[in-house]
Amino acid sequence: MKRSEINRILSDAVSFFSKHQFYLPPWACWSIKEWQGRGDEYDEIRTKRLGWDITDFGRGDFEKYGLTLFTLRNGDSSPDASKNYCEKIMIAGHEQYTPEHYHVAKTEDIINRGGADLVMYLRMADPRSGAPLNTDVRIQCDGVTRTLKPREQLRLKPGESITLEPYVYHTFCGDGGTVLIGEVSKTNDDCCDNFFLEKTGRFPEIIEDTAPLYPLCSEYPKPT
Repeated sequence: MKRSEINRILSDAVSFFSKHQFYLPPWACWSIKEWQGRGDEYDEIRTKRLGWDITDFGRGDFEKYGLTLFTLRNGDSSPDASKNYCEKIMIAGHEQYTPEHYHVAKTEDIINRGGADLVMYLRMADPRSGAPLNTDVRIQCDGVTRTLKPREQLRLKPGESITLEPYVYHTFCGDGGTVLIGEVSKTNDDCCDNFFLEKTGRFPEIIEDTAPLYPLCSEYPKPT
């Protein structure tokens, strides 16, 4: 992805969050230069990769396959960790898909926080091979147990949510416009706990055609 495209996406995201009165922490819109002046008291943000995450999943077509994420908090998966949870806020456009994937360690709630409908398609993964299974999917939507056929469309309107347990393949997109998506989960590990059905790049290669508007979660400079 070009840096100029990422900057445009970031600017649009800030406006979309503001429209829906979702407020980010103060450091969300700090520049690289502002980050350089911040000491080790900000190390949790750096080490847990909080903040902006823009991805086209290695497809080179963000409008069709892409997701805008901001990680608000993330913990540690060690047994004695005092913080073992994660929260994200995400944006998906109309028919802008997140490719089909599942998690092994993470249980997550996906919440439609506003905007358009959120459309999801689910199926089970074989725990040994990761292959999709042709079996029913039992899930909970806002505490109500539901049974779906594999890849049956699930539509979440604003305010509705779903709980996704490990080994549930899921893909989703906005329908009818842009959707604001919340995620509350166990500790998140994007490097080791995303299992995509097709070969997919989780983080984009960036072409530096202009200066960054804000650093992404993997780009925080060390304190100077």
